[in-house]
Amino acid sequence: MNAERGNLSIHSENIFPIIKKWLYSDHDIFMRELISNGCDAITKLKKLEMVGEAVIPEGTDFKVTVRVNQEEKTIKIIDNGVGMTMDEVKQYINQIAFSGAEAFIEKYKDKANSDQIIGHFGLGFYSAFMVAHKVTIDTLSWQEGAEAVHWESEEGINFEMSASDRTERGTEITLYLNEDSYEFSNEYRAKEVIEKYCSFMPIAIYFVNENAPKPEKTAEQIADEAMEAAGTADAEKKEDAPKPMNETQPLWAKHPNECTEEEYKEFYRKVFRDYKEPLFWIHLNMDYPFRMKGILYFPKVNTEYDNLEGTIKLYCNQVFIADNIKEVIPEFLLLLKGTIDCPDLPLNVSRSALQNDGFVKKISEYITKKVADKLSGMYKVERESYEKFWDDIAPFIKYGCLKDDKFRDKMKDFMLFKDLDDKYMTLTEYLEAEKTKKGDAAEGATESADASENASAGNEAGAAEEKVEDAERVSGEVVDENGEVVSDEDNEEDAEEKKDTIYYVTDLKQQSQYVNMFKDAGMNAVILTHNIDQPFISQLEQFNENIRFMRIDAGLNESMKEDVDKADAKELKKQQEKIADIIKKALGKEKLDVKLERLKNDKVSSMMTLSEESRRMQDMMKMYNMAGMGMDDDLFGGGETLVLNANHPLVQYVMEHRKGDMVKMICEQLYDLALLGHKPLTAEAMTRFVERSNEIMLKLTK
Repeated sequence: MNAERGNLSIHSENIFPIIKKWLYSDHDIFMRELISNGCDAITKLKKLEMVGEAVIPEGTDFKVTVRVNQEEKTIKIIDNGVGMTMDEVKQYINQIAFSGAEAFIEKYKDKANSDQIIGHFGLGFYSAFMVAHKVTIDTLSWQEGAEAVHWESEEGINFEMSASDRTERGTEITLYLNEDSYEFSNEYRAKEVIEKYCSFMPIAIYFVNENAPKPEKTAEQIADEAMEAAGTADAEKKEDAPKPMNETQPLWAKHPNECTEEEYKEFYRKVFRDYKEPLFWIHLNMDYPFRMKGILYFPKVNTEYDNLEGTIKLYCNQVFIADNIKEVIPEFLLLLKGTIDCPDLPLNVSRSALQNDGFVKKISEYITKKVADKLSGMYKVERESYEKFWDDIAPFIKYGCLKDDKFRDKMKDFMLFKDLDDKYMTLTEYLEAEKTKKGDAAEGATESADASENASAGNEAGAAEEKVEDAERVSGEVVDENGEVVSDEDNEEDAEEKKDTIYYVTDLKQQSQYVNMFKDAGMNAVILTHNIDQPFISQLEQFNENIRFMRIDAGLNESMKEDVDKADAKELKKQQEKIADIIKKALGKEKLDVKLERLKNDKVSSMMTLSEESRRMQDMMKMYNMAGMGMDDDLFGGGETLVLNANHPLVQYVMEHRKGDMVKMICEQLYDLALLGHKPLTAEAMTRFVERSNEIMLKLTK
């Protein structure tokens, strides 16, 4: 063969700047491209054998081998696939962007499917020049009588072709790394890149470090080699043979019925390096209208320590494309971990192309539907398991409802709420339980009224009727700013009162006092402790106009107060005005709202309440950093109501003595105790509270 020199024929203007831009953020992607080309070459040969055009020796071990030499700063990618003739080298290498894979598919489109051909790109080989100043190719075609070809090029512009001394079918590509890319000749760095992109490629990939010290052969090894040469080697002796770096049959490629629970867990541990068992998983397997396989895992997340961002690995024909491409994976599912293989996505896919691709939207919608179907199926068939997982998966699901209307519509009937008794219920189940509870309370009150009517005069019967009315509005009645029950005369307020009120807890420790009072009053509430719960309940109210959510410290329910007659109520109001004046002066808070009530729980001295509307307004202001910017504190901070229990000795002491250092100290303590059950004290307030508590204890010793 005569040597041939020439210039590369470019089928695209300024092709190398394009390649550089393509590879800018993924400098290591050359390894994926070259190994993919090797896999394609082997796949092509298998296809040729399938259609009867090629004969492959029995027992052929198809593989791609990566050899690194850190001393010489080289990387070799070797395959035993179809190889190339000189004409094919001229066509596929010298003419950039002329894809060999596409030409092969066109030629054999009627004889073999193109599904297993990885590369449809044509630029992959030239990614080598992003890391190498010189590249050589030694190749021998599968065709009978073919001559081996040597090709080399400096900087990817000028080339030289000549005969090669290669004697084995296939192709060997050698990269002479440039100074900025020496790292890729390091064993550990090279393995890292191969594992990143090629862990599940369909052809076995072997790695060799040419600089690794060769151990001296033992007598046993020499004997084994002799036996192997003679064809009598024991199969068991091959246990120590090199093993491929990749898994050619990933779990997602199997049918779900063929996979065991342990296989799913092992795959999860291997791929994501997470040794906490996943909660459960969803196996994706679709052939029409697009091809897609994959496995999505719901991880067990410790929200206090773990990053809530998951990892979704996207593949094309088992070749890694990217992590967490938001255009393909629904945003709320990026919290999950999983693998998705979609052969209909090209390897050189760009984010800009994905953003405008209707096909990609269909993939995203399908994934969303499969997740919703899995969750709803678990609810219907495995309710106990569903409840067991709920606390862990709830943030994912709620986030999905907020971000995706279709997902919300599918999941709205399967959302669970945990109550104060740690019982899980849907919204419908919770409301039905509360209605039943109110009906039982009303029936009991009616029976009590009938008994009283038989034993006493009409006034007592009237009181029983009032108890019935109280029982009927047990979950929705809150005192107004004047301490009176909200009137039904106001149309707007009446409409609000007719809504089903769902009380909730955001911090069981912080709000323990309110929780205990609720339980004592026979009331219930749901536990909503995650940050996402606030926007979630706002969405629920938006789409369910007959319900409203209120935190348990948003107001004082009538069931928590003693029944008082009109005379006692009038006297209580007078006392309220007096003690309010004492409290305000002692605290120096003239704008503080103070109420005096007779609470059933005589162990509670003081409480702090804040209307649901005020709290949500404050939260919104905090979110937009508008609090503390010189605005009115009553608008964006404060606004709480101090509720004092007229039945408590400390409150009675204040009303009886009114003045003195001890009264001032008790007033401050009552306020801080109420505030502690409502929200954390400031650093300054906490310091004063501790000092005051010590002072009170010292007074007790005298």
